[in-house]
Amino acid sequence: MMEKKIDRRKKYTLMTLKESFISLLNEKPFTAITVKEICEKADINRSTFYTHFADQEDLLYQIETEIIEEMNKYLQENELVEHRSVQMTKKLLEYIEENKDICYTLLHQQIGTNFEKRIMHIAKDFLMNQTKIPDQEKASYLSTFIISGAIHVIKDWLANDTKQSPEQMAHIIIQFTTNGLSCISNE
Repeated sequence: MMEKKIDRRKKYTLMTLKESFISLLNEKPFTAITVKEICEKADINRSTFYTHFADQEDLLYQIETEIIEEMNKYLQENELVEHRSVQMTKKLLEYIEENKDICYTLLHQQIGTNFEKRIMHIAKDFLMNQTKIPDQEKASYLSTFIISGAIHVIKDWLANDTKQSPEQMAHIIIQFTTNGLSCISNE
């Protein structure tokens, strides 16, 4: 029973440190944030911080890695099938909406990380493995084009406080992906 309390405390500590750090990232540039500030905001001592993280860069990297692992896990559990692509995109957007504060911060703040590139890499690998385009060079360019566009649409969606539902955005992204500019001129 004692072990569960330690796990719960550790989870709480990690959650509090991450939330405090994200909150600070929304207030000031990454380079201006100190471990001392993170600890003060989280009401946790510095030795506890250093038990879990080497520094604020390590904390940021671990936050990014958790998000990317969750997205990657979801993609690996699903196949890209035409009739399921909207549902899969919707599920990913639901995840992003549930974690919108963190996702917005990581995608919009100039924090000098490769978060967007890491997401692009995972999505591109997934798309390349799912499409059956014989010309791999063209397939690579196409997947870069699609993924880049989708990420920027998602960034705009987050910046507009996710006014549309994940399902509406999934339809928009899939419509843009499959029909390009013709979907706008046909409305």
